[in-house]
Amino acid sequence: MAIDGSISRRGLLSALGFLPALRLLGAQQQQSQDKPQDKSQDKSQDKPTFSAGVKVVSLFANVRNKNGAIVKDLTKDDFLLDEDGRAQEIRYFSQESDLPLTLGLLVDTSGSQRRLIEEERAASYRFFEQVLRPEKDEAFVIHFDFDTELLQDITSSRRLLEKALENLESPAQQRQQRQSTQQQPMPFPYPGGGGRRRGGQGGPIGGGGGGGRGGGTVLYDAVLLASDELMRKQSGRKALVLLTDGVDTGSKVSLSAAVEAAQRADTMVCSILFEDSEAYGGGGFGMGRMGRVPMSNMPNGKKVLEQISRETGGRFFEVSKKHTLAKVYDEIDEDLRHQYSLGYSPDRTEAAGGYHRIHLTTKQKGLIVQTREGYYGA
Repeated sequence: MAIDGSISRRGLLSALGFLPALRLLGAQQQQSQDKPQDKSQDKSQDKPTFSAGVKVVSLFANVRNKNGAIVKDLTKDDFLLDEDGRAQEIRYFSQESDLPLTLGLLVDTSGSQRRLIEEERAASYRFFEQVLRPEKDEAFVIHFDFDTELLQDITSSRRLLEKALENLESPAQQRQQRQSTQQQPMPFPYPGGGGRRRGGQGGPIGGGGGGGRGGGTVLYDAVLLASDELMRKQSGRKALVLLTDGVDTGSKVSLSAAVEAAQRADTMVCSILFEDSEAYGGGGFGMGRMGRVPMSNMPNGKKVLEQISRETGGRFFEVSKKHTLAKVYDEIDEDLRHQYSLGYSPDRTEAAGGYHRIHLTTKQKGLIVQTREGYYGA
């Protein structure tokens, strides 16, 4: 299902497609100028100079061995890269990028998740403490159920982020809180041409919502909003952490539109499948936009989350008794701390428009490369 607003925006978004990569390259080149030169450094990691107007595509990648351990000591010459089947020269390369990170936490607070919210809140407190470097990294918090709400805009303040996590509530708890506090919402635009959504510190998001107030979970809407309205404006490293059971029954936009928004924003999505096995009461029905929906007709949450992460360069995780949410967050932290940063200038500038598929691998067999599958050119 296409979104009306995306059609009118597409030309602008395409024109901006390479800007994050150029800003990223400039920031990293400035960092290299500010640091003393280490003459013993491998020459394969020297940073080339790009003239103004040259289109540069940037990639962040993790590499693991067959045992799942992070591989940290590769050089530029260890990688092979092609775009649309054509070999490309990697002209920029660095290990363990120290670039600032913008992190978005998207938490599913629909009825099926209500018994998990307390664990989500506690683990997320610790995650922000681990990942965010003071005065360098920033984050925001969104929760979604039958609507999408921005609990905290982009900030480096852990106090504000913790306050946002305190406001993670199920729909029933949200209604009780609003009735007791009568808080006023703040604007949060919805790019679907169907009115405006509003959200704030504990306030509802109303207006032209996807699922409306009739039920359903607007997972895809939340990913699109976070990508298009927040991440697209940021430079450097960007990651969304999506904490949900993966079932969307109320969004206005499609899964493909949500993935495209993340790709256009150069944002990887780390998906965490966290579900309550008793959430639907064993009755064979879930809640959709139009009410009760047979479970046989509900989306496969695991496949949805695997697709979102695979196509944006993130990882998929599944919480279990042995693999707790806290352990998953530890793994995401490790991923973000050990990323290779690569840049190249496509050799076919005359065909820059549209979607371009990227394939990054290593010369050494048995290694697994995790990066985005492609990008949208200008």
